[in-house]
Amino acid sequence: MPVLVASDLDRTLIYSSAALALTMPDPRAPRLLCVEVHEAKPLSYMTETAAQLLTDLGDTAVFVPTTTRTRKQYQRINLPGPPPAYAICANGGHLLVDGVTDEDWHAGVQARLADECAPLAEVSDYLLRSADPVWVRKHRIAEDLFAYLVVERELLPADWVKELAVWAENRGWTVSLQGRKIYAVPKPLTKSAAVREVARRAGAELTLAAGDSLLDADLLLAADRGWRPGHGELADTDWTAPRISALPERGVLAGERILREFLRATRTATP
Repeated sequence: MPVLVASDLDRTLIYSSAALALTMPDPRAPRLLCVEVHEAKPLSYMTETAAQLLTDLGDTAVFVPTTTRTRKQYQRINLPGPPPAYAICANGGHLLVDGVTDEDWHAGVQARLADECAPLAEVSDYLLRSADPVWVRKHRIAEDLFAYLVVERELLPADWVKELAVWAENRGWTVSLQGRKIYAVPKPLTKSAAVREVARRAGAELTLAAGDSLLDADLLLAADRGWRPGHGELADTDWTAPRISALPERGVLAGERILREFLRATRTATP
């Protein structure tokens, strides 16, 4: 039976220049491969070694990119290896099959959100009213499913995100701070639900996962085995769970280590 590998992308497998965490002497820095270009500028990277590992993984497992990015943002990424047959965007709001949205899945997600949590308009309005323009750079609605702010981290008040999280919790929403972005996401909008659907379709009996943020916790808990890097929200809070390995590596080298672990586990499970 095939092994399914579901991985978050940003700061798990791919890294912006600000997130690379290249702490070694320059002559020992790994060679990097650009995997995303935006407005004619390089944006995201992985090591060349990680690129080869991902190519090998795509040949031995069902690799499923699993991201909070919108479909448009995801489609800017040019990952090495075979094109994934499945991809999960908008934190589970869109399930792509050969690059095309599964409309039945998306309709089911919209129905759950309407039944189980406060509407997007209420949350978006609260973000606009409560956030200070001094430290907010952008306010965005993603795929008509969730909202996020782009902020200046050094100006962000220490308790503002915690207060927002309490307000959102009472309305069935989750808050996540990732780099310069503050996400407000409905609780029923999960990566894990979409991954379970892909596992069903692919006939996978073993699911492996990796992620670095609070929005990846449900994905890791749903997997048979999971890994988190030494950076990100989960590492900052020392989050752990059974069958989850906390890796010491930080930055782009963590992405390389995660792919080694995926490949090792896949080869062990595959006769």
